[in-house]
Amino acid sequence: MAKRNDLQYPRFMISAPSGRSGKTLVSLGAIRALRNRGLIVQPFKKGPDYIDLEWQTSAACRQSRNLDCFFMDPPTMNATIAHASRGADVSLIEAAMGLYDGFDVKGSRSSAQVAKQTATPVVLVLDVTRMTRTAAAIVMGCIAFDREIEICGVIANRIKGARHERLVREAIESTCGIEVIGAVPEDPALTIADRHLGLVTCGEVSEKERLIEAVAHVIEESVDLDRLLSIAQAAGGLPLKDGTPTRVLETDRDGKVEALTKAPSVDGPVKVAVIKDSAFHFYYQENLEALENAGAELVFADSLADESLPADVDALYIGGGFPEAYAKDLEANRSFRESVRGFCEAGGVVFAECGGLMYLTKSLTVDGVSSEMVGFFACDTYMEADRQGHGYTEALVTESHPWMKTGAILKGHEHHHSRLVGLTGDEVYGLCNKRGNGIGEHRDGLCKSRTVAEYFHVNAIASPEWAPSLVSAARAHRALRKERV
Repeated sequence: MAKRNDLQYPRFMISAPSGRSGKTLVSLGAIRALRNRGLIVQPFKKGPDYIDLEWQTSAACRQSRNLDCFFMDPPTMNATIAHASRGADVSLIEAAMGLYDGFDVKGSRSSAQVAKQTATPVVLVLDVTRMTRTAAAIVMGCIAFDREIEICGVIANRIKGARHERLVREAIESTCGIEVIGAVPEDPALTIADRHLGLVTCGEVSEKERLIEAVAHVIEESVDLDRLLSIAQAAGGLPLKDGTPTRVLETDRDGKVEALTKAPSVDGPVKVAVIKDSAFHFYYQENLEALENAGAELVFADSLADESLPADVDALYIGGGFPEAYAKDLEANRSFRESVRGFCEAGGVVFAECGGLMYLTKSLTVDGVSSEMVGFFACDTYMEADRQGHGYTEALVTESHPWMKTGAILKGHEHHHSRLVGLTGDEVYGLCNKRGNGIGEHRDGLCKSRTVAEYFHVNAIASPEWAPSLVSAARAHRALRKERV
Protein backbone atom coordinates (compact mmCIF):
# COMPACT_ATOMS: atom_id res chain seq x y z
CA MET A 1 0.00 0.00 0.00
CA ALA A 2 1.24 3.49 -0.84
CA LYS A 3 2.32 5.85 1.92
CA ARG A 4 -0.66 7.20 3.80
CA ASN A 5 -1.75 10.80 3.37
CA ASP A 6 -3.14 11.86 6.76
CA LEU A 7 -5.50 14.34 5.10
CA GLN A 8 -7.11 11.78 2.81
CA TYR A 9 -8.42 9.20 5.31
CA PRO A 10 -8.61 6.12 3.03
CA ARG A 11 -11.90 4.43 3.84
CA PHE A 12 -14.69 2.22 2.54
CA MET A 13 -18.04 0.92 3.74
CA ILE A 14 -19.09 -2.72 3.80
CA SER A 15 -22.85 -2.80 3.22
CA ALA A 16 -25.49 -5.18 1.84
CA PRO A 17 -28.98 -5.14 0.35
CA SER A 18 -30.35 -6.66 3.56
CA GLY A 19 -29.42 -7.75 7.03
CA ARG A 20 -27.93 -11.22 7.59
CA SER A 21 -26.13 -11.09 4.26
CA GLY A 22 -22.79 -11.76 5.92
CA LYS A 23 -21.37 -8.25 6.10
CA THR A 24 -20.25 -8.63 9.74
CA LEU A 25 -18.12 -11.70 9.04
CA VAL A 26 -16.76 -10.14 5.84
CA SER A 27 -15.92 -6.98 7.80
CA LEU A 28 -14.20 -8.91 10.60
CA GLY A 29 -12.24 -10.99 8.12
CA ALA A 30 -11.18 -7.94 6.12
CA ILE A 31 -10.13 -6.05 9.26
CA ARG A 32 -7.93 -8.89 10.50
CA ALA A 33 -6.61 -9.83 7.03
CA LEU A 34 -5.50 -6.24 6.43
CA ARG A 35 -3.98 -6.09 9.90
CA ASN A 36 -2.12 -9.31 9.17
CA ARG A 37 -0.54 -7.48 6.24
CA GLY A 38 0.89 -4.99 8.71
CA LEU A 39 -1.72 -2.27 8.17
CA ILE A 40 -3.40 -0.29 10.95
CA VAL A 41 -7.16 -0.57 10.47
CA GLN A 42 -9.65 1.75 12.14
CA PRO A 43 -13.09 0.10 12.33
CA PHE A 44 -16.46 1.83 12.63
CA LYS A 45 -20.00 0.49 12.99
CA LYS A 46 -23.06 2.30 11.78
CA GLY A 47 -25.81 2.57 14.36
CA PRO A 48 -26.17 2.30 18.16
CA ASP A 49 -24.37 -1.03 18.35
CA TYR A 50 -22.26 -2.52 21.12
CA ILE A 51 -21.66 -6.15 20.20
CA ASP A 52 -20.30 -5.72 16.68
CA LEU A 53 -17.94 -3.07 18.05
CA GLU A 54 -16.49 -5.58 20.51
CA TRP A 55 -15.82 -8.04 17.67
CA GLN A 56 -14.32 -5.31 15.48
CA THR A 57 -12.11 -4.07 18.30
CA SER A 58 -10.80 -7.61 18.81
CA ALA A 59 -10.17 -8.08 15.08
CA ALA A 60 -8.40 -4.74 14.65
CA CYS A 61 -6.69 -4.61 18.07
CA ARG A 62 -7.87 -1.01 17.97
CA GLN A 63 -10.99 0.57 19.47
CA SER A 64 -13.97 0.55 17.11
CA ARG A 65 -16.35 3.53 17.02
CA ASN A 66 -20.05 4.13 16.41
CA LEU A 67 -21.27 6.33 13.57
CA ASP A 68 -24.90 7.32 13.86
CA CYS A 69 -26.98 10.00 12.14
CA PHE A 70 -29.35 10.24 15.12
CA PHE A 71 -26.51 11.01 17.51
CA MET A 72 -24.26 13.01 15.18
CA ASP A 73 -24.73 15.82 12.72
CA PRO A 74 -22.57 15.59 9.57
CA PRO A 75 -19.69 17.76 10.90
CA THR A 76 -19.51 15.71 14.11
CA MET A 77 -19.60 12.43 12.20
CA ASN A 78 -16.82 13.46 9.85
CA ALA A 79 -14.75 14.85 12.70
CA THR A 80 -15.25 11.55 14.55
CA ILE A 81 -13.89 9.63 11.56
CA ALA A 82 -10.99 12.05 11.16
CA HIS A 83 -9.91 11.90 14.80
CA ALA A 84 -10.43 8.17 15.28
CA SER A 85 -8.58 7.44 12.03
CA ARG A 86 -5.45 9.35 13.01
CA GLY A 87 -2.51 7.01 12.61
CA ALA A 88 -4.55 4.41 10.70
CA ASP A 89 -3.75 3.23 7.18
CA VAL A 90 -7.36 2.51 6.28
CA SER A 91 -10.80 2.81 7.86
CA LEU A 92 -13.63 0.32 7.44
CA ILE A 93 -17.24 1.26 8.17
CA GLU A 94 -19.61 -1.66 8.65
CA ALA A 95 -23.16 -0.74 7.69
CA ALA A 96 -26.36 -1.85 9.42
CA MET A 97 -29.43 -3.55 7.97
CA GLY A 98 -29.84 -2.95 4.24
CA LEU A 99 -27.96 -0.12 2.55
CA TYR A 100 -31.05 2.08 2.13
CA ASP A 101 -32.98 0.99 5.24
CA GLY A 102 -33.41 3.77 7.76
CA PHE A 103 -35.66 5.63 10.12
CA ASP A 104 -38.54 6.08 7.68
CA VAL A 105 -39.66 5.43 4.10
CA LYS A 106 -37.19 8.08 2.91
CA GLY A 107 -34.28 6.15 4.40
CA SER A 108 -33.38 8.82 6.92
CA ARG A 109 -30.39 7.81 9.08
CA SER A 110 -29.63 4.84 6.83
CA SER A 111 -26.20 3.46 6.01
CA ALA A 112 -26.57 5.15 2.64
CA GLN A 113 -26.95 8.48 4.42
CA VAL A 114 -23.76 7.80 6.38
CA ALA A 115 -21.93 6.95 3.15
CA LYS A 116 -23.24 10.11 1.51
CA GLN A 117 -22.44 12.43 4.43
CA THR A 118 -18.92 11.05 4.72
CA ALA A 119 -18.25 10.67 0.98
CA THR A 120 -17.36 7.02 1.57
CA PRO A 121 -17.36 4.45 -1.27
CA VAL A 122 -19.45 1.33 -0.72
CA VAL A 123 -18.62 -2.32 -1.28
CA LEU A 124 -21.77 -4.42 -1.44
CA VAL A 125 -21.89 -7.87 0.18
CA LEU A 126 -24.51 -9.92 -1.63
CA ASP A 127 -25.84 -13.23 -0.37
CA VAL A 128 -26.18 -15.21 -3.61
CA THR A 129 -27.74 -18.30 -2.08
CA ARG A 130 -29.89 -19.98 -4.77
CA MET A 131 -29.43 -17.23 -7.34
CA THR A 132 -27.23 -16.40 -10.32
CA ARG A 133 -28.47 -13.75 -12.77
CA THR A 134 -30.89 -12.33 -10.21
CA ALA A 135 -27.82 -11.17 -8.31
CA ALA A 136 -27.19 -8.70 -11.12
CA ALA A 137 -30.74 -7.37 -10.85
CA ILE A 138 -30.28 -6.70 -7.13
CA VAL A 139 -26.94 -4.96 -7.67
CA MET A 140 -28.32 -2.89 -10.52
CA GLY A 141 -31.24 -1.83 -8.34
CA CYS A 142 -28.92 -0.72 -5.53
CA ILE A 143 -26.80 1.28 -7.99
CA ALA A 144 -29.75 2.96 -9.72
CA PHE A 145 -31.72 3.68 -6.54
CA ASP A 146 -29.47 6.59 -5.57
CA ARG A 147 -26.75 7.63 -7.99
CA GLU A 148 -25.09 9.75 -5.30
CA ILE A 149 -24.04 6.56 -3.52
CA GLU A 150 -20.76 5.32 -4.97
CA ILE A 151 -20.96 1.52 -5.10
CA CYS A 152 -17.48 0.48 -6.20
CA GLY A 153 -17.49 -3.29 -5.90
CA VAL A 154 -19.41 -6.43 -4.98
CA ILE A 155 -18.44 -9.33 -2.75
CA ALA A 156 -20.56 -12.36 -3.56
CA ASN A 157 -21.15 -14.30 -0.37
CA ARG A 158 -22.10 -17.95 0.21
CA ILE A 159 -20.87 -19.17 -3.16
CA LYS A 160 -21.40 -22.89 -3.83
CA GLY A 161 -18.74 -24.00 -6.25
CA ALA A 162 -16.82 -22.71 -9.27
CA ARG A 163 -19.77 -22.76 -11.66
CA HIS A 164 -21.92 -20.74 -9.26
CA GLU A 165 -19.16 -18.17 -8.89
CA ARG A 166 -18.63 -17.89 -12.66
CA LEU A 167 -22.32 -17.31 -13.40
CA VAL A 168 -22.75 -14.74 -10.64
CA ARG A 169 -19.56 -12.91 -11.56
CA GLU A 170 -20.34 -12.76 -15.28
CA ALA A 171 -23.94 -11.68 -14.69
CA ILE A 172 -22.99 -8.80 -12.39
CA GLU A 173 -19.94 -7.56 -14.30
CA SER A 174 -21.49 -7.76 -17.77
CA THR A 175 -24.86 -6.30 -16.78
CA CYS A 176 -24.00 -3.76 -14.09
CA GLY A 177 -20.55 -2.64 -15.17
CA ILE A 178 -19.23 -3.14 -11.66
CA GLU A 179 -16.44 -5.42 -10.50
CA VAL A 180 -16.95 -8.48 -8.33
CA ILE A 181 -13.94 -8.20 -6.06
CA GLY A 182 -14.64 -11.27 -3.98
CA ALA A 183 -16.45 -14.59 -3.94
CA VAL A 184 -16.72 -15.99 -0.41
CA PRO A 185 -17.56 -19.71 -0.23
CA GLU A 186 -20.39 -21.03 1.88
CA ASP A 187 -18.91 -22.41 5.11
CA PRO A 188 -21.19 -23.29 8.06
CA ALA A 189 -18.13 -23.32 10.32
CA LEU A 190 -17.64 -19.59 9.82
CA THR A 191 -20.61 -18.47 11.88
CA ILE A 192 -21.15 -16.62 15.13
CA ALA A 193 -24.17 -17.57 17.22
CA ASP A 194 -26.72 -14.89 17.97
CA ARG A 195 -29.44 -14.06 20.45
CA HIS A 196 -32.21 -11.47 20.68
CA LEU A 197 -29.81 -8.48 20.56
CA GLY A 198 -27.82 -9.85 17.63
CA LEU A 199 -24.51 -11.69 17.79
CA VAL A 200 -23.35 -13.17 21.05
CA THR A 201 -20.53 -11.13 22.51
CA CYS A 202 -16.97 -11.99 21.58
CA GLY A 203 -16.26 -12.65 25.26
CA GLU A 204 -18.72 -15.54 25.20
CA VAL A 205 -17.01 -17.34 22.31
CA SER A 206 -14.23 -19.74 23.22
CA GLU A 207 -11.21 -19.53 20.96
CA LYS A 208 -12.30 -16.11 19.72
CA GLU A 209 -8.91 -15.50 18.13
CA ARG A 210 -9.05 -18.80 16.27
CA LEU A 211 -12.42 -17.86 14.77
CA ILE A 212 -11.30 -14.37 13.75
CA GLU A 213 -8.13 -15.75 12.16
CA ALA A 214 -10.13 -18.43 10.35
CA VAL A 215 -12.47 -15.82 8.90
CA ALA A 216 -9.49 -13.65 7.98
CA HIS A 217 -7.90 -16.57 6.11
CA VAL A 218 -11.08 -17.11 4.08
CA ILE A 219 -11.31 -13.42 3.20
CA GLU A 220 -7.62 -13.30 2.28
CA GLU A 221 -8.16 -16.22 -0.09
CA SER A 222 -11.49 -15.12 -1.60
CA VAL A 223 -11.44 -11.30 -1.69
CA ASP A 224 -9.10 -9.05 -3.68
CA LEU A 225 -7.73 -7.03 -0.76
CA ASP A 226 -5.52 -4.94 -3.06
CA ARG A 227 -8.62 -3.83 -4.95
CA LEU A 228 -10.35 -3.12 -1.64
CA LEU A 229 -7.44 -0.89 -0.61
CA SER A 230 -7.46 0.92 -3.95
CA ILE A 231 -11.17 1.69 -3.44
CA ALA A 232 -10.34 3.08 0.00
CA GLN A 233 -7.45 5.18 -1.31
CA ALA A 234 -9.67 6.68 -4.00
CA ALA A 235 -12.11 7.98 -1.39
CA GLY A 236 -10.33 11.31 -1.13
CA GLY A 237 -10.62 13.79 1.71
CA LEU A 238 -13.43 13.89 4.23
CA PRO A 239 -15.93 16.73 3.84
CA LEU A 240 -14.69 18.44 7.00
CA LYS A 241 -15.81 21.89 8.03
CA ASP A 242 -14.12 24.51 10.14
CA GLY A 243 -14.76 24.25 13.86
CA THR A 244 -14.06 20.70 15.00
CA PRO A 245 -16.61 19.73 17.67
CA THR A 246 -15.01 19.89 21.11
CA ARG A 247 -16.69 16.63 22.13
CA VAL A 248 -14.67 14.64 19.60
CA LEU A 249 -11.43 13.29 21.01
CA GLU A 250 -7.98 12.51 19.60
CA THR A 251 -6.79 8.91 19.40
CA ASP A 252 -3.38 7.31 19.55
CA ARG A 253 -1.98 4.46 17.45
CA ASP A 254 -4.16 1.87 19.19
CA GLY A 255 -7.34 3.90 18.87
CA LYS A 256 -7.24 4.85 22.54
CA VAL A 257 -8.23 8.31 23.53
CA GLU A 258 -6.16 11.32 24.35
CA ALA A 259 -8.55 14.01 25.57
CA LEU A 260 -8.28 17.37 23.84
CA THR A 261 -8.89 19.12 27.16
CA LYS A 262 -9.78 17.92 30.62
CA ALA A 263 -11.97 19.77 33.07
CA PRO A 264 -9.65 21.49 35.55
CA SER A 265 -10.06 20.66 39.22
CA VAL A 266 -8.17 21.81 42.28
CA ASP A 267 -9.03 18.65 44.21
CA GLY A 268 -8.19 16.10 41.53
CA PRO A 269 -10.43 13.78 39.51
CA VAL A 270 -13.47 12.13 41.01
CA LYS A 271 -13.41 8.35 41.09
CA VAL A 272 -16.18 6.69 39.07
CA ALA A 273 -16.54 2.93 39.35
CA VAL A 274 -17.66 1.21 36.13
CA ILE A 275 -18.95 -2.36 36.39
CA LYS A 276 -17.51 -4.06 33.34
CA ASP A 277 -17.57 -7.84 33.03
CA SER A 278 -19.37 -10.61 31.16
CA ALA A 279 -22.77 -9.52 32.52
CA PHE A 280 -22.34 -5.75 32.05
CA HIS A 281 -20.28 -4.52 29.14
CA PHE A 282 -22.48 -2.34 26.92
CA TYR A 283 -20.77 1.03 27.08
CA TYR A 284 -20.34 3.60 24.35
CA GLN A 285 -16.63 4.35 24.27
CA GLU A 286 -17.60 8.00 23.91
CA ASN A 287 -19.46 7.84 27.23
CA LEU A 288 -16.40 6.61 29.11
CA GLU A 289 -14.24 9.22 27.42
CA ALA A 290 -16.76 11.97 28.13
CA LEU A 291 -16.67 11.11 31.83
CA GLU A 292 -12.86 11.25 31.79
CA ASN A 293 -12.94 14.51 29.88
CA ALA A 294 -15.32 15.95 32.49
CA GLY A 295 -12.85 15.12 35.25
CA ALA A 296 -13.44 11.49 36.21
CA GLU A 297 -10.96 8.76 36.93
CA LEU A 298 -12.53 5.46 35.88
CA VAL A 299 -11.96 2.34 37.97
CA PHE A 300 -13.41 -0.93 36.79
CA ALA A 301 -15.22 -3.52 38.87
CA ASP A 302 -16.35 -7.10 38.20
CA SER A 303 -19.79 -7.97 39.60
CA LEU A 304 -19.09 -11.68 39.16
CA ALA A 305 -15.63 -11.91 40.72
CA ASP A 306 -15.01 -8.93 43.03
CA GLU A 307 -16.04 -9.01 46.67
CA SER A 308 -17.16 -5.38 46.69
CA LEU A 309 -16.99 -2.08 44.87
CA PRO A 310 -13.59 -0.36 44.91
CA ALA A 311 -12.96 1.75 48.00
CA ASP A 312 -13.64 5.47 48.09
CA VAL A 313 -15.52 5.74 44.82
CA ASP A 314 -17.56 8.89 44.25
CA ALA A 315 -20.00 7.51 41.65
CA LEU A 316 -21.06 4.24 40.06
CA TYR A 317 -21.90 3.52 36.42
CA ILE A 318 -23.63 0.21 35.59
CA GLY A 319 -24.12 -0.29 31.86
CA GLY A 320 -26.21 -2.74 29.92
CA GLY A 321 -25.39 -6.27 28.94
CA PHE A 322 -26.84 -9.70 29.55
CA PRO A 323 -27.46 -10.06 33.29
CA GLU A 324 -30.14 -12.62 32.43
CA ALA A 325 -27.42 -14.94 31.13
CA TYR A 326 -25.52 -14.65 34.43
CA ALA A 327 -28.41 -14.29 36.86
CA LYS A 328 -27.36 -17.16 39.13
CA ASP A 329 -23.73 -16.00 39.15
CA LEU A 330 -24.83 -12.48 40.08
CA GLU A 331 -27.01 -13.88 42.84
CA ALA A 332 -24.11 -15.98 44.15
CA ASN A 333 -21.89 -12.93 44.65
CA ARG A 334 -23.85 -11.62 47.62
CA SER A 335 -21.04 -9.48 49.05
CA PHE A 336 -20.72 -7.49 45.84
CA ARG A 337 -24.48 -6.98 45.60
CA GLU A 338 -24.54 -5.76 49.19
CA SER A 339 -21.74 -3.30 48.49
CA VAL A 340 -23.70 -1.87 45.57
CA ARG A 341 -26.86 -1.58 47.64
CA GLY A 342 -24.91 0.05 50.47
CA PHE A 343 -23.45 2.59 48.09
CA CYS A 344 -26.90 3.45 46.73
CA GLU A 345 -28.43 3.69 50.21
CA ALA A 346 -25.61 5.95 51.40
CA GLY A 347 -26.56 8.52 48.78
CA GLY A 348 -23.85 7.62 46.28
CA VAL A 349 -24.26 8.93 42.73
CA VAL A 350 -25.38 6.00 40.56
CA PHE A 351 -26.27 5.79 36.89
CA ALA A 352 -27.62 2.45 35.61
CA GLU A 353 -28.72 1.58 32.08
CA CYS A 354 -30.94 -1.34 31.03
CA GLY A 355 -29.05 -4.33 32.45
CA GLY A 356 -27.91 -2.06 35.25
CA LEU A 357 -31.54 -1.19 36.00
CA MET A 358 -32.41 -4.89 36.10
CA TYR A 359 -29.55 -5.52 38.51
CA LEU A 360 -30.79 -2.89 40.97
CA THR A 361 -34.26 -4.45 41.32
CA LYS A 362 -35.17 -7.14 43.88
CA SER A 363 -35.04 -10.12 41.56
CA LEU A 364 -34.58 -11.20 37.96
CA THR A 365 -36.80 -13.99 36.62
CA VAL A 366 -35.68 -15.90 33.53
CA ASP A 367 -37.72 -18.84 32.19
CA GLY A 368 -39.60 -19.05 35.46
CA VAL A 369 -36.45 -19.16 37.60
CA SER A 370 -35.96 -16.20 39.93
CA SER A 371 -32.57 -14.93 41.11
CA GLU A 372 -31.96 -12.38 43.82
CA MET A 373 -30.49 -9.06 42.67
CA VAL A 374 -29.35 -5.93 44.53
CA GLY A 375 -32.82 -4.98 45.81
CA PHE A 376 -32.36 -1.23 45.97
CA PHE A 377 -35.60 -0.69 44.05
CA ALA A 378 -38.71 -2.44 45.40
CA CYS A 379 -39.75 -4.03 42.12
CA ASP A 380 -38.78 -7.12 40.16
CA THR A 381 -37.62 -7.82 36.62
CA TYR A 382 -39.09 -10.42 34.29
CA MET A 383 -37.55 -11.52 31.01
CA GLU A 384 -40.07 -11.88 28.20
CA ALA A 385 -39.83 -13.68 24.86
CA ASP A 386 -41.19 -10.63 23.04
CA ARG A 387 -39.25 -7.43 22.70
CA GLN A 388 -40.40 -4.78 25.18
CA GLY A 389 -38.59 -1.80 23.73
CA HIS A 390 -36.49 -1.12 20.65
CA GLY A 391 -35.24 1.95 18.82
CA TYR A 392 -33.90 5.41 19.27
CA THR A 393 -34.91 7.32 22.36
CA GLU A 394 -35.17 10.96 23.31
CA ALA A 395 -36.17 12.19 26.73
CA LEU A 396 -36.70 15.37 28.70
CA VAL A 397 -35.08 15.54 32.12
CA THR A 398 -37.73 16.23 34.77
CA GLU A 399 -37.43 18.14 38.04
CA SER A 400 -37.26 14.81 39.87
CA HIS A 401 -33.85 13.94 38.45
CA PRO A 402 -31.34 14.17 41.32
CA TRP A 403 -28.32 15.46 39.41
CA MET A 404 -29.29 16.72 35.95
CA LYS A 405 -30.72 20.08 35.01
CA THR A 406 -34.48 20.13 34.46
CA GLY A 407 -35.32 20.48 30.79
CA ALA A 408 -32.11 18.96 29.46
CA ILE A 409 -32.56 16.67 26.46
CA LEU A 410 -30.98 13.23 26.37
CA LYS A 411 -30.68 11.05 23.27
CA GLY A 412 -29.89 7.37 23.07
CA HIS A 413 -31.49 4.04 22.27
CA GLU A 414 -33.20 1.08 23.93
CA HIS A 415 -33.42 -2.62 23.15
CA HIS A 416 -34.75 -4.84 25.89
CA HIS A 417 -36.80 -7.98 26.45
CA SER A 418 -37.39 -7.37 30.13
CA ARG A 419 -40.05 -5.48 32.04
CA LEU A 420 -40.47 -4.30 35.59
CA VAL A 421 -43.24 -5.78 37.74
CA GLY A 422 -44.47 -4.84 41.17
CA LEU A 423 -44.39 -1.08 40.61
CA THR A 424 -46.67 0.65 43.12
CA GLY A 425 -47.39 3.85 41.23
CA ASP A 426 -45.52 5.93 43.80
CA GLU A 427 -42.19 5.69 41.99
CA VAL A 428 -40.30 8.83 41.00
CA TYR A 429 -39.07 9.18 37.41
CA GLY A 430 -36.35 11.49 36.16
CA LEU A 431 -37.12 11.24 32.45
CA CYS A 432 -40.19 11.98 30.35
CA ASN A 433 -39.81 10.16 27.05
CA LYS A 434 -40.47 12.10 23.88
CA ARG A 435 -39.54 8.93 21.99
CA GLY A 436 -39.14 5.37 23.28
CA ASN A 437 -40.93 2.96 25.62
CA GLY A 438 -38.69 3.18 28.65
CA ILE A 439 -40.19 1.68 31.80
CA GLY A 440 -43.67 2.50 30.53
CA GLU A 441 -46.19 5.27 29.93
CA HIS A 442 -43.50 7.57 28.50
CA ARG A 443 -41.51 7.38 31.74
CA ASP A 444 -37.98 6.28 32.38
CA GLY A 445 -35.19 6.99 34.82
CA LEU A 446 -36.34 5.43 38.08
CA CYS A 447 -35.02 7.75 40.82
CA LYS A 448 -34.25 7.12 44.46
CA SER A 449 -31.80 9.15 46.49
CA ARG A 450 -29.01 9.94 43.97
CA THR A 451 -29.53 6.77 41.94
CA VAL A 452 -31.03 6.95 38.45
CA ALA A 453 -31.80 3.66 36.64
CA GLU A 454 -33.32 3.50 33.18
CA TYR A 455 -33.83 1.35 30.09
CA PHE A 456 -32.51 4.32 28.12
CA HIS A 457 -28.90 3.90 26.88
CA VAL A 458 -27.68 7.49 26.78
CA ASN A 459 -25.17 8.60 24.13
CA ALA A 460 -22.73 11.23 25.39
CA ILE A 461 -22.07 12.83 21.99
CA ALA A 462 -25.79 13.44 21.50
CA SER A 463 -26.29 14.31 25.19
CA PRO A 464 -23.43 16.68 26.07
CA GLU A 465 -24.82 17.63 29.49
CA TRP A 466 -24.90 14.05 30.82
CA ALA A 467 -21.25 13.41 31.68
CA PRO A 468 -20.47 16.81 33.24
CA SER A 469 -23.64 16.53 35.35
CA LEU A 470 -22.71 13.08 36.65
CA VAL A 471 -19.15 14.13 37.43
CA SER A 472 -20.32 17.33 39.13
CA ALA A 473 -22.73 15.33 41.29
CA ALA A 474 -19.94 12.89 42.15
CA ARG A 475 -17.70 15.78 43.17
CA ALA A 476 -20.44 17.16 45.41
CA HIS A 477 -20.93 13.72 46.96
CA ARG A 478 -17.22 13.46 47.68
CA ALA A 479 -17.20 16.86 49.36
CA LEU A 480 -20.18 15.85 51.50
CA ARG A 481 -18.44 12.64 52.55
CA LYS A 482 -15.35 14.58 53.57
CA GLU A 483 -17.45 16.96 55.68
CA ARG A 484 -18.92 14.01 57.57
CA VAL A 485 -15.50 12.58 58.41
